[in-house]
Amino acid sequence: MHKRLQQRISRITASTAILAFAGLLTLFATQPAPAQTLKALYSFTGAADGGDPFPAVIRDAAGNLYGTTDYAGAAFAGVVFKVSKTGKETVLYNFCSLTGCTDGQYPYAPLVRDAAGNLYGTTQYGGASNIGVVFKLTPGGKETVLHSFTGGSDGVYPYAGLYRDAAGNLYGTTENGGTANLGVVFKISKTGKETVLHSFTGGPNDGSYPSSASFYMDAKGNLYSVASQGGTSGEGVLYKLSPKGKLTVLHSFTAGTSDGCYPYGTPAVDANGNMYGGTGGCGTSNFGVVWKVSKNGTETILHNFSGASDGQSPLAGVILDADGNIYGSTNTGGASGFGTAFEIHKNGKFTLLHDFTGGTDGKYLYGGLILDSTGRIYGTTINGGTGGYGTVWRITK
Repeated sequence: MHKRLQQRISRITASTAILAFAGLLTLFATQPAPAQTLKALYSFTGAADGGDPFPAVIRDAAGNLYGTTDYAGAAFAGVVFKVSKTGKETVLYNFCSLTGCTDGQYPYAPLVRDAAGNLYGTTQYGGASNIGVVFKLTPGGKETVLHSFTGGSDGVYPYAGLYRDAAGNLYGTTENGGTANLGVVFKISKTGKETVLHSFTGGPNDGSYPSSASFYMDAKGNLYSVASQGGTSGEGVLYKLSPKGKLTVLHSFTAGTSDGCYPYGTPAVDANGNMYGGTGGCGTSNFGVVWKVSKNGTETILHNFSGASDGQSPLAGVILDADGNIYGSTNTGGASGFGTAFEIHKNGKFTLLHDFTGGTDGKYLYGGLILDSTGRIYGTTINGGTGGYGTVWRITK
């Protein structure tokens, strides 16, 4: 795990370490066994196959899964991989294949895929200035750098994944750079032209450090996402960005026991326009929350994490099924302290789907989840598994 990422996770979890340990002692004996079945589809070895798959995977119509690792591969700079339905892994691309790693280095974010099978993503480092790139990878394995960040107003360190609109434009964020060095929202056209749509400035009416969230786009072209800091309390915001670049804060997280802090992950949106997500910290136990914000801006806390019984630090947002049930993961917590996968039923009932043990199932969940048409759930762990460098897994309910 790289130093910058360690620092980012540490600022969320360090203040809760003592409480987490106490929760483990108190609740370990009462932890219920999940009724669902988890299967590790692939375990990374940290060698040529890659290692540390931080982001969520994506799935094609045939059931193949695609993702990235930010470690190992031929140059130990990360890979793009494919895992088949039968669990066979294929490395589609090794980063640092070009001199000076101008093709990118350490991909940390999930991929997006177009109808032709091309994959699009970002890398944290590499490129002409070694501060990240936006790339395209064809089904034949040819990589093209669509934009190489320069370290100025165009942004620095694109940690988050991309959103692709119907016209083929790509939207994303960088954690730093811009006019105040607090991150930007950018657009990459089909021809590779980058436009900065917003430079974050912090303060009560803006956000800062939009580090790990992509976007939801509505029919009018407005973008919705979160920034991990900024807002009235400096604890993060849910925001809307118009096509003309006007940013509106929809909710400022206030921290303490009644709200969350440090929102991460792409917001999920239901048919009524309500938005859902998670925060890495704060809430009643300081272990994070799952929140809902209505169209009129009213926030409701749907779940406060308590540590050993349900998990700690949900860092990847949540997803919704067609019935309005919520699914998500926690980075740590659970009976073994290695993270959990959970469901919040539309009636509010919380169910622990899997409590990760750190064994063959893996440990530490940083990326989000996806669902297939049968309701099976897919995700990744960044460590553990038989190879020790993370897993791609599936839960069957």
